[in-house]
Amino acid sequence: MSYTAYGANDAMAIKLWSKKLAVEANKSIDIDPLIGEGDGAIIQEKTETKKGNGDQVTFGLRMQLVGDGFSSSDVAEGNGEQLGTNSDKVTIDELGHVVGVKSENTIDQQRVPFNLREQARGGLADWFQTRKTKSFFAHVCGFTPVNALGTNAKKYSANNAVTAPSAGRIFRPNARANDTALVTGDFMTLDLIDKAVELAKTGGSTGKIMIRPIVVGGRKVYVMYLHSTQVTSLRTNTASGQWLDIQKAAMAGMESSKSPIFSGALGEYNGVVLREAQDVTQGVSADGKTAVPNTRRAVLLGAQAATIAYGKAGGETRYRWNEELLDHKRNLEVSAWAIWGLKKTTFNGDDFGTIVVPTYAAPVA
Repeated sequence: MSYTAYGANDAMAIKLWSKKLAVEANKSIDIDPLIGEGDGAIIQEKTETKKGNGDQVTFGLRMQLVGDGFSSSDVAEGNGEQLGTNSDKVTIDELGHVVGVKSENTIDQQRVPFNLREQARGGLADWFQTRKTKSFFAHVCGFTPVNALGTNAKKYSANNAVTAPSAGRIFRPNARANDTALVTGDFMTLDLIDKAVELAKTGGSTGKIMIRPIVVGGRKVYVMYLHSTQVTSLRTNTASGQWLDIQKAAMAGMESSKSPIFSGALGEYNGVVLREAQDVTQGVSADGKTAVPNTRRAVLLGAQAATIAYGKAGGETRYRWNEELLDHKRNLEVSAWAIWGLKKTTFNGDDFGTIVVPTYAAPVA
């Protein structure tokens, strides 16, 4: 008996396609929960450029008074102390992208089960989220190789040059001189987090400005981002008092529901909310021009660690969308752009709210 059969590749075989594109998971985190207008936010938003003209915002910091003061036996007049102030500035400029697709009037749209226009808009949204996050970590991690991209540098650094971590705001395990010197064994451990917290609270032996924690639910905490490879180093450390301590201090459900800072965090250790991000940068060569493989720069963040600003043209949404039909409405270009800028906050040459901890962090495969 002969039976009629059709192979998998036969022209008559029906192909069932998903009605949605299988888009690769977006590996970047959304940093919006870190942004706020108050000076207690990790990324402080400056609103001056949203309200008026100008492409740069200069802002100041009042230093703490250090004088002795006076008592009843002293003369107060003429013994005042001068206020000490420092300043920083953030520059804004345009950043955007365009996606070109066939319009709904063409056979191309007829051939596929998904909407090309919607996918273009979704792709631009993902692009902006990724670019904003990568720019943020380039700044707070001090990833200066971005500056070597020439005319494209500002597109990856949020329109502001990236600066290296200032003296006293970066340290490495086993007193390694630079990121290139990191080798197997120089892994991320809890004692490095302890040292970062000490530096943040005291300013270190060099007398740097103390880093203010943020306040979440009445509690003062720092936030530290680690790369996935550094998280693996912590998780696989079987020494006494390592990863187990994080688990003992894991976030309670009450705290997790109160703030997005806690949402999705690895845990809390020594007043530090630990978060994982694949955009934590690689280490940097001694000359600051190239990335160092098998290293990552974890970063501890406090209040006003970075500054962000937007232009007034974007309105409440901060972004402009535009669609143009071309070639007798057969082609469609979808564009999105924003006028914005972001940078690490520095005063008088010192990083104000960041401490960088580079470690050896080779991927498992």
